[in-house]
Amino acid sequence: MMLLDGKKLAQEIKAELKAEVAQIRQNGGKIPHLAAVLIGEDPASEVYVRNKVQSCEEIGFHSTLIRKTADISEAELLETVQALNENTDIDGFIVQLPLPKHIHEDRITLAIDPRKDVDGFHPVNFGRMAQGLPAYLPATPFGILEMLRRYDIPTSGKEVVVVGRSNIVGTPMSVLLSRKAYPGDATVTICHSRTQNMAAHTRRADILIVAIGQAEFITADMVKEGAVVIDVGMNRVADANAPKGARLCGDVHYAGVAPKASYITPVPGGVGRMTVVSLLVNTLKASRNEVF
Repeated sequence: MMLLDGKKLAQEIKAELKAEVAQIRQNGGKIPHLAAVLIGEDPASEVYVRNKVQSCEEIGFHSTLIRKTADISEAELLETVQALNENTDIDGFIVQLPLPKHIHEDRITLAIDPRKDVDGFHPVNFGRMAQGLPAYLPATPFGILEMLRRYDIPTSGKEVVVVGRSNIVGTPMSVLLSRKAYPGDATVTICHSRTQNMAAHTRRADILIVAIGQAEFITADMVKEGAVVIDVGMNRVADANAPKGARLCGDVHYAGVAPKASYITPVPGGVGRMTVVSLLVNTLKASRNEVF
């Protein structure tokens, strides 16, 4: 079993980005600028946005954090989005999800200028991705592709099973791995909450990607020997033996599955680290107008 070390890869990519920023600065060019809008005080969102801001500082990007209270109106948030769309100094921005229940996520996503949509959630970017055109790829699938590429994991002709069908991970992942490219050219199956006899599908997978949001859902009996297992989940579960009475785990039962896998991602230290650096890569592309 070999570990797909997202922490190590993320550091390598940050070093590459830092060198690119240094070259931009030396040439008198525009330093990439990423903005994030954070609504309320969701602990997971706080951590994720803080990691983004710190990563920008590490590599020399400019970053702006815009905080809004949880009672912000949808109209006010749309005004904030429009102001960011019109701010020529900001190359890309994200509105951190989840949003308060009184705000429609789709309306906010549609309001973001696709040219600044470095999260890759806008339908314009999704459509371009589906057709194999230049696009800002959703950060988590983008990070998984880069992980497969840098570990030289073959995908052509492989059976890929994606567990989860969200627009953020599962659905775009299935599109990307079925495209005529590397990583890609795979035969992809999507499983979800209505899938019958899910284990029959997952046991066929040469590459199993799990993003279902249920702690340790995938167990050893659901994975074939030698499979590549990529765990996108991040769950906090009670554990009396843990220092704070809880521990983080993925959607895969790591202890049981790891001995059967040829490659596996840890949680934490796997896909999450790649998600952040993928956002930075998209921002660099936006600053160079490489997509649109």
